Amino acid sequence: METPKEENIEKKQEEKKVEETSEKKGFNIKFLVIGLPLFIVQLVAVYFITANILMPKIQSHSSSVQTDSVKVDHPAEDTVAHVDLGKFIYVVEDLIINPAGTDGKRLLLSSLGFDLPNEKNQSELKEKEILVKDAIISVLGSKDMTQLSNSSYRDTLRIQITQKLNRLIPNVKISNVYFSKYILQ
Repeated sequence: METPKEENIEKKQEEKKVEETSEKKGFNIKFLVIGLPLFIVQLVAVYFITANILMPKIQSHSSSVQTDSVKVDHPAEDTVAHVDLGKFIYVVEDLIINPAGTDGKRLLLSSLGFDLPNEKNQSELKEKEILVKDAIISVLGSKDMTQLSNSSYRDTLRIQITQKLNRLIPNVKISNVYFSKYILQ
């Protein structure tokens, strides 16, 4: 038979085992009751923040710069012979343009210079100043703020303005287009 001391020791060991198992069950219950719903709420919050706030911003930045395909009809600058760049420049000063999609709330102030091969072309552009300004306004006004604010897109704008002027005034050859003022507000 067991002595009362041994029975007490065995009872204490059994009580410790019961307490350990009840502590493990208590931890699991607390985890299930508090931790799991909290985790699910955090997961849902992260999903909505990502889907509704971050993704539209990322998509607008990645798709904001759209490149337009432009066909260049004039030869490259290296192959142009006997052209004195900067000798005959026709300047259009201070055009105020409303960019596309701004409802008149944003403005572009721009001044341009057209490098021409001879004085005859320069005088013809002066005579058709209204056509020149309209071409510039229509090209720049058709662009949105993301395109106009991208400095690398200005080369595309130069080409598009040159092409539009070549269609309107075919006997004038434009060597280059310079932006002397380009202010977005």
